[in-house]
Amino acid sequence: MKSSPAIRVLIVDDHPVVRMGLRIIAEVDAGIVVVGEAASASEAILAVANHRPDVVLLDVRLPDRNGMDVCRELKTRPGAPRVLFLTSFADNSLVLAAMQAGGDGYLIKDNEPRDIVAAIRTVLGGDMMFDPVVARAVDRELKSVLPVAPPDPLGALSEQERRVLAEVADGKTDKEIASALGLQPKTVRNYLERVFEKLEVNSRTQAAVLFDRNRRL
Repeated sequence: MKSSPAIRVLIVDDHPVVRMGLRIIAEVDAGIVVVGEAASASEAILAVANHRPDVVLLDVRLPDRNGMDVCRELKTRPGAPRVLFLTSFADNSLVLAAMQAGGDGYLIKDNEPRDIVAAIRTVLGGDMMFDPVVARAVDRELKSVLPVAPPDPLGALSEQERRVLAEVADGKTDKEIASALGLQPKTVRNYLERVFEKLEVNSRTQAAVLFDRNRRL
């Protein structure tokens, strides 16, 4: 049986000791390889281009720019990696900002290596991952900004609008969605504008949360 390719991980943190400690994930799971490190936002952008990681472990605060800016920039590029924020800060506003930037998960640094490995595999599989420390607070916050959904919140969407929204929920950019569905990026944006209007939401994250909730029913 052919083995699966190793999961390529890039570590982005401005503290050398933290980066060194995180390398233990490759020892915990032989299916993971750490392909590189970065200590700043500029280094992270360059390292992603050079190493093509599957998952980026990204700190929220970096010396030159914040992690949200880095995530947002990465997610606009073809073949964008999954981004798992790994930080010391459990502030609700930071968690929501990270998700709005396109983050795929948010984990606190004091987790055990096996939990970090599990989170890496979760986001790589297309699901979102929240640290238990922040999960409940984030859910409450999202409920406060999302409208009260009808029994079938997606009922007003056309089949093509549902397809586009499904791709958004999987973390794809407009260009990636356009490629997957045989559309132009501008057409994708037009579909998304109609989706937002029908669902009465203001962002990709809110639309994706509604889609994910409905998908689990």
